[in-house]
Amino acid sequence: MIKKYRPTTPARRHYTVSDYSVLTTDKPLKKLTVSRKKSLGRSKGKITVRHKGGGNKKFYRSISFGEEKKGVPGLVKTIEYDPNRSSFISLISYKDGDWGYILAPQGLKVGHQIICDEKAPLKKGNRMMLKNIPVGASVYNIEVKAGAGGKLAKSAGSAAQIVAQDGKYTHLKMPSSEIRTVPNIYYASLGQLSNIEHKMISIGKAGRSRYLGRRPKVRGSAMNPVDHPYGGGEGRTKRGTKRPKSIYGKVTGGKKTRKKKRYSDKFIVEKRKKKHR
Repeated sequence: MIKKYRPTTPARRHYTVSDYSVLTTDKPLKKLTVSRKKSLGRSKGKITVRHKGGGNKKFYRSISFGEEKKGVPGLVKTIEYDPNRSSFISLISYKDGDWGYILAPQGLKVGHQIICDEKAPLKKGNRMMLKNIPVGASVYNIEVKAGAGGKLAKSAGSAAQIVAQDGKYTHLKMPSSEIRTVPNIYYASLGQLSNIEHKMISIGKAGRSRYLGRRPKVRGSAMNPVDHPYGGGEGRTKRGTKRPKSIYGKVTGGKKTRKKKRYSDKFIVEKRKKKHR
């Protein structure tokens, strides 16, 4: 659910935030947080990536993406906000006395029990081998290399659907509509990630972008010819170049960037469908 505000100011009129009523605490566990130095698009003090800088100070939460606690049951203690990612996270108290954070699926509640094992009960948040998950189920935080932790479907509201079990491989329909195969001995977590409506949030004002560490962007057509391929001209002029280009003259907009002979092509069963506008 998206929370809206009364239009008491022009900024508030379109300002929306996620519904944080599902969160149970506003402070992380101190021993699982790390302070990180910000580089923010700079190398040796020089800007190498534009539009990055500033932002509120954030502590990094150490999250378990893999099978670090294989076979050890855990109890969900909190549902928390994480400033470093779009989905919510959960603090888990494990039976061996250890604590850890995991990505929280939609519907996970305080008091639920979870476990990571080769074969586990089909409950939200449980992590198991793909071969033991039935066709039609939704999964997230999917491995693509044994022991390397989850790499696919990790943002808010993301989930891949199991469409087939074929020998040593599981066919997954990704959020992009692409169907790819993954060895079925790799692990994935059951469910769909929390904070589903994150993509519907309206920033509402420029200052909020600065809090997130995003600096202002200037249109290329507003620049001088020396600064951008679109620059110059009297008043509003056309682009002046045959194809859309970046500030460095590289072609953008519709140009395919994927390598033609990429090693992972053999795992793609069906390419993603184009969105018709």
